[in-house]
Amino acid sequence: MDMGLYNKTALVTGSTKGIGKAIAIELAKEGVHVLINGRNDEEAERTVNEIKEAFPNTSPQNAAADLVDIQQREALFEKYPEVDILVNSMGIYEMMRYEDVDDEVWETYFRTNVLAANGLCKFYLPKMMNNNYGRIIFIASEEAVMPSGQMPQYCMTKSMLLSLSKSLSKLTAGTEVTVNTIMPGPTLTEKVYQIIDGMYPNEDMTFSEKEKTFMTANLPQSEIQRFIKPFEIGRLAAFVCSPYASALKGSPIRMDGGMVPTIF
Repeated sequence: MDMGLYNKTALVTGSTKGIGKAIAIELAKEGVHVLINGRNDEEAERTVNEIKEAFPNTSPQNAAADLVDIQQREALFEKYPEVDILVNSMGIYEMMRYEDVDDEVWETYFRTNVLAANGLCKFYLPKMMNNNYGRIIFIASEEAVMPSGQMPQYCMTKSMLLSLSKSLSKLTAGTEVTVNTIMPGPTLTEKVYQIIDGMYPNEDMTFSEKEKTFMTANLPQSEIQRFIKPFEIGRLAAFVCSPYASALKGSPIRMDGGMVPTIF
């Protein structure tokens, strides 16, 4: 299916790996010129080269920057003053006990997972409004609506993104600009692969067997009983960015593998 995105420009934060990279690849597959962002310049450049080789009709660019740093963010704005699509995928997470989460950790997660994304929206949203076209997507998590209790500092930020998305969407009324949130369930990023693979180091098991064992023991509520593949999130994001999704406004869109047991 042609998503009608050819020649659009997209900034995808945290796109040197994981869900962000998968989204960048799926957008490039649709002819989008993706701006690859990460804190490491070499990783960003390597990802740019990968995408350019795979999709030579597109012009990916290196947009490496620490988006938590206001000066680096402003330098990025100067280099790339307008985009058609903004995907706020960058984020940090770690399992922590509530009693171990001090004020510094709370602030770090808030600045990284929320304020950095908000800073990008504050700059790019008015330009999208002036052009009467644009797409903003926040990448949240099922933990935004169903906190496990294992990483309260992370869940807090993802719930905030749902609220921010809805608030910003209200500003787009009557325009062809949309703001939405995708909530993935447990996804097989590089980091997750390493964790699961390392949990069963001495057993003669394929990764699929390790994955099944882990899901049965730890995530029995998952209806797919496997990790979501990053490209699945990427394809969904490409659709949400497309003209076909123009009626999605301020929507929390779940792709959680059935993790959330409620109707809403």
